[in-house]
Amino acid sequence: MYFCIDRKLHGLPRSRRHTPTQRWRVSHKITMRLSLLLPLLQSTPLSCCRLSALLANGGAALSRRRLSTDSGSAPRPVIDQDCVEVSGRPYPRDDFTNVTPKILAKVGRDLHNQRHHPLWLIKERIKAFFYSSYMGRGGNPLFSVHDNLNPVVTTEQNFDSLLIPPDHPSRKQGDNYFLNRTTMLRAHTSAHQRELVKSGLDAFLLAGDVYRRDEIDSCHYPVFHQMEGVRLFTERQVFSNVPDSEELSLLEHSGRRTPHKQETHTLEAVKLVEFNLKQTLTRLITHLFGQDVEVRWVGCYFPFTHPSFEMEVRFQGDWLEVLGCGVMEQQLLNSAGAGDKLGWAFGLGLERLAMVLYQIPDIRLFWSQDERFLTQFILDDIHQPVCFQPLSKYPPLHNDISFWLPEAGPEAEPQSFTANDFYDLVRSIGGDLVEKVTLVDEFTHPQSRRRSQCYRIIYRHMERTLSQQEVRLVHKEIEDAAEAELGVQGRY
Repeated sequence: MYFCIDRKLHGLPRSRRHTPTQRWRVSHKITMRLSLLLPLLQSTPLSCCRLSALLANGGAALSRRRLSTDSGSAPRPVIDQDCVEVSGRPYPRDDFTNVTPKILAKVGRDLHNQRHHPLWLIKERIKAFFYSSYMGRGGNPLFSVHDNLNPVVTTEQNFDSLLIPPDHPSRKQGDNYFLNRTTMLRAHTSAHQRELVKSGLDAFLLAGDVYRRDEIDSCHYPVFHQMEGVRLFTERQVFSNVPDSEELSLLEHSGRRTPHKQETHTLEAVKLVEFNLKQTLTRLITHLFGQDVEVRWVGCYFPFTHPSFEMEVRFQGDWLEVLGCGVMEQQLLNSAGAGDKLGWAFGLGLERLAMVLYQIPDIRLFWSQDERFLTQFILDDIHQPVCFQPLSKYPPLHNDISFWLPEAGPEAEPQSFTANDFYDLVRSIGGDLVEKVTLVDEFTHPQSRRRSQCYRIIYRHMERTLSQQEVRLVHKEIEDAAEAELGVQGRY
């Protein structure tokens, strides 16, 4: 290596040759850069994505790799024409690929694991409740915690393992972020339920980031964080406190499904498991909101639980839905090798709880790096109450965008444009400058029957005042991209 470097140096004119000391510095610098690259080459084969990124970025790519390695974060995602790379693994692109660079940049941020972040505080408070309330044999916590599972899952994990039907609306491409037809960013942490049950776990908590294409306002963001819990019971555990329970059983044959139970469950077992679920969650919410909180239960539907419920709490005069739960579908447990048990599961949004408990007005704030926001949650005790003090409220700017929707050709799908496509495009370009997008007008031409829509985009920076000039540049880029990518025709 040193010989090659010296030979190149000696090919220079004498006036440009380096001294021996300078040559050593050059060779040492190159050696250090190669030493950063060699572990990467040895650990995994270079994918097309990673190789192109290294060649395109040169030393800058190495510097980013070194920084991410030092900080313990995941490799930066890469998108090129042939594949998408996430957490160091390449995934081939196809006609279903719709994930964007801005979304992939959020992968690995793991706000729920950043100490003193408000989402971390909520997660830790929930953990503390289950750790202190439920002990296993030997005095160890009954519930295990899993908060660093890879958010890239298969569509089978995200849908089929949870018994979500093939025609269910939650499967739509317009509602999810797909790497390809068989791989996606998880839309809920429940995508890991079966694998954890299959591993032999009977009680666990699971937290992580989830990804959904959605509307844009102060309460919705394409990346948010969920936490859920699962507990399974044997027949002996369910009936342990029931006198003369020898003739009672968890399961029955030739039963029928009713609003109160599944066809394979006995009503007695379901009612006991349901009581345990509601008692556990009522105690959890009391732990978070205080002893005076008012709770009510509302029946609902989930494909993976039956019966299913939503819990609402009375907060500042209104009923607020805070979580969903239910008795797990026995078919799910059967597929995970736990068919001799009954179980319950619940799921809640960490942002929803944090916005309520800490009075945080805008979901974008959770991604802020502003010290004025972050330092408010540096607490000596995770149970210490916090009332968020708003940052300076910078004025909003709004611009409207109107366009004709694409016309359906003879072979085109009648609904080729969806609002979520437009929201995702706006997010990809405007990022967190966009506070809200609202459909303010729709119009159908009386003769041509062409449809037109008008959206109002509200821009507001969280840390400074925006000028109309810089907003107009972003808005113009959105207009151009809408025509090029969504096939609309502008009316501006």
